Amino acid sequence: MWQAEHLKINNLWHALLLLLIALATHAQAQRTPTISYITQEQIKDIGGTVEFDCSVQYAKEYNVLFLKTDSDAVFLSTGSTLVIKDSRFSLRYDPNSSTYKLQIKDIQETDAGTYTCQVVISTVHKVSANVKLSVRRPPVISDNSTQSIVASEGSEVQMECYASGYPTPTITWRRENNAILPTDSATYVGNILRIKSVKKEDRGTYYCVADNGVSKGDRRNINVEVEFAPVITVPRPRLGQALQYDMDLECHIEAYPPPAIVWTKDDIQLANNQHYTVSHFATADEYTDSTLRVITIEKRQYGDYVCKATNRFGDAEARVNLFETIIPVCPPACGQAYYGGAEHMATSASSLALLGILLALLYTR
Repeated sequence: MWQAEHLKINNLWHALLLLLIALATHAQAQRTPTISYITQEQIKDIGGTVEFDCSVQYAKEYNVLFLKTDSDAVFLSTGSTLVIKDSRFSLRYDPNSSTYKLQIKDIQETDAGTYTCQVVISTVHKVSANVKLSVRRPPVISDNSTQSIVASEGSEVQMECYASGYPTPTITWRRENNAILPTDSATYVGNILRIKSVKKEDRGTYYCVADNGVSKGDRRNINVEVEFAPVITVPRPRLGQALQYDMDLECHIEAYPPPAIVWTKDDIQLANNQHYTVSHFATADEYTDSTLRVITIEKRQYGDYVCKATNRFGDAEARVNLFETIIPVCPPACGQAYYGGAEHMATSASSLALLGILLALLYTR
């Protein structure tokens, strides 16, 4: 009797154990698939290699996809089969860890974007995980950056510089020959460089440098031209010369746009003739050297000469005084025969010629 009861209890426990196993198996079969691991964000250089790992659980009976999900989704793989026909892509499946491994070699700039590992459960139910790939790109300064500027003195100037690339490039401003910027520093960091009240000293070449640590960066030269009224300097305000000799009077003009330049004496504008020669030489866009040559000076040509420069921003003038001396000034008087010296030079030349003849006769004897 006791043995029969014991056997009955054992059979009951056995049946209960089988039922629990069956329930557990059924519950496991009904577990919702999950993605337990996805590779973190990747940052790679062009030409490098990247691998994305996607570990899934309870997904043996489901389809696992890799997609590139940017503006338009592109299917890369389904299950352990690669769909995309690109030799740079490869796919491996590790059954021990239930991990799908998508690898891309020789990374291109166009490979950057978001990659999605996805388990398709039904038409309306999907489990997804994303990983972002960023590709380092050297800076390229954009065409909408400033190329050149012409501004009037005293106005506000704004130079802009933008660049593409990854990581985001840093924009640094410099001046030619490391001159001090209008910000009172040698460099300035930022996309926009402002000069609140530009001065003529601010003109010149500015460098916009984009750098993000990839390659050598990029640079653009921006020419800043400042329009301003003429400024005149005279290297020698007083000059002396003897009668019947030439003399050059000079003035240096700084202005932009280039000015109209005239020389006057006694309020009369001088022109090229037998008494005067006027010449201008532009050493740069803003600099002009002007020379007035007074030819074979006569008494009436001594006095004050005025160099005057005019552009649409204003005018300026400077005076040069020409006075009489006894001794000729060289240059430009060197090597010239003039009034009062011609007879002496002719006599000297005759004497030298006669001396040469006498020496020749002595040697022939």
